[in-house]
Amino acid sequence: MIAPTGVNGMLTRDADLKLARAAARAGIAFTLSTVSNQRPDTVVREAGGRLWMQLYWFRDPAIAADVVRRADAAGYEALVFTSDANVFGHREWDKRSYRGPGQLTLRSVLDVARHPRWLLDVMWPRGLPRFVNVADFFPPEARSARAGVTRIPALFAPTIDWDTVAWLRERWPRRLLVKGILDPADVERAVRLGCDGVVLSNHGGRQLDCTVAALEVLPEIARAFGDRTTILVDGGIRRGSDIAKAVALGAHAVMVARATLYGVAAGGEAGASHALTILASELDRVLGQLGCRSLAELSPAMLREGEPTRRARP
Repeated sequence: MIAPTGVNGMLTRDADLKLARAAARAGIAFTLSTVSNQRPDTVVREAGGRLWMQLYWFRDPAIAADVVRRADAAGYEALVFTSDANVFGHREWDKRSYRGPGQLTLRSVLDVARHPRWLLDVMWPRGLPRFVNVADFFPPEARSARAGVTRIPALFAPTIDWDTVAWLRERWPRRLLVKGILDPADVERAVRLGCDGVVLSNHGGRQLDCTVAALEVLPEIARAFGDRTTILVDGGIRRGSDIAKAVALGAHAVMVARATLYGVAAGGEAGASHALTILASELDRVLGQLGCRSLAELSPAMLREGEPTRRARP
């Protein structure tokens, strides 16, 4: 499935809709970010398909309540609560690109000016994309994608806990997943609170950059909870072989973002669809090369130090 990523509208106009349409065409779920540039009901109307809603937790709990209410009203299949981004990492890229909150450096401004096609596609005639799902709750200076990149971290609540998850479980009527878990004890807590699944993720290494990767803890968690809850893996899925490794180690599914973002940035909706086609083709080829007739035949025994090992057909 396509993972949630904010500010997609900076890649190309209406990127969220293009990604959702590509996912619908491929028969997989698309997860819309809280800080996306499209409202949940708009994506339902304009794209359709299997839709999940991602949720960040802000200092003002009314924001979460409003996002949950609108996603529920729009009939979203699942809610994905992101638990590992409320205390931001030291993102040095922002410091290189901005001279102040929402203020690009001269070098960045000149780089933007060198791409007139992007300016016409993204900036004209409506200007910078806005965080439409949370704009009513944000101060005016934090509502655009450029300003939000540096101002949103201060609006996140750094004190989320399991009571937050319980609050969501009481209010969300369908599937609830917690994203950003890496500890078996946390998986156990999520299951006991009635969550329907977890997404093992270290947020792409952009938060605590020295933390373990999801694949490192996946085998232990899959052995303990694989038959009790749904386990997804997020981060570093770049090839079909990466999908095969995750499933072999016990994941029920994976979330992908980077490949489809590159696709939509380069070729719009067709580019996102092409990226998914490449991943599916690579996965099919890897299964054949391993001697597997389906994903169900993948197993940890086929991996040695993280690399695929072919088995003979019965």
